[in-house]
Amino acid sequence: MLLVAHGSRDPRAAEATRALARAVSTARPGPPVLASWLDHTEPGPTEALRGLAVAGHSRAILVPLLLTAAYHRRVDIPAAVAAAEESDPPIGVAVTDVLGPVGHHVDGALLAALRRRLDEAEPGRFDAVVLAAAGTRDASARASVGRVARALGVALGTPTRVSYASAAPPAVGAAVARLRTRGARRVAVAAYLLAPGLFHDAVAVAAREAGAVAVAAPLTDAPELVELVLDRVAVARV
Repeated sequence: MLLVAHGSRDPRAAEATRALARAVSTARPGPPVLASWLDHTEPGPTEALRGLAVAGHSRAILVPLLLTAAYHRRVDIPAAVAAAEESDPPIGVAVTDVLGPVGHHVDGALLAALRRRLDEAEPGRFDAVVLAAAGTRDASARASVGRVARALGVALGTPTRVSYASAAPPAVGAAVARLRTRGARRVAVAAYLLAPGLFHDAVAVAAREAGAVAVAAPLTDAPELVELVLDRVAVARV
């Protein structure tokens, strides 16, 4: 199994991906579970798949550690897989769905992971929640984030709004401030991010400055995220 993360200049992000790979391996002993990155950290997915082929593996399952099916899922990962499959020795690769919504379905495990991180940040009740995502110019990806926010709001019984760290409005500070002007006094921020890094740092600072009472940690290796990875693998094997 090969987990493929976006990658970051921040070394904490790579370590979070390695921690998730270790957690998945512990939960499902057997063939190796490896980590790779599309940018900033080695190995890339093509190199990792070639390494598996050289080690004698004829097939691999690739899990995109992505929360939306935007450019990286549509372009970068298929290109990396094609390059590996054309190598010698060859390797067959099955690619799972991303960890975010598939179509209109938001997985319960994803919502449970978000709720876990919120509970860890502040076990009390909130008047409102802001779901802070990395950001994208892709309209379908933003719609996917919106579906997660709505599902999380239903699960929590709390008004939930979307914000982005880059590429699209609203920013997290603006989202928190808007909720507070409408009467919310205990606004929490759920991090729709897989790893720590510059985005999460910026979200935390801006949210606190705007009056948020809690900022959740990224999902990293939450047990529910491990469950979601294994669910994606099980579906890809069918």
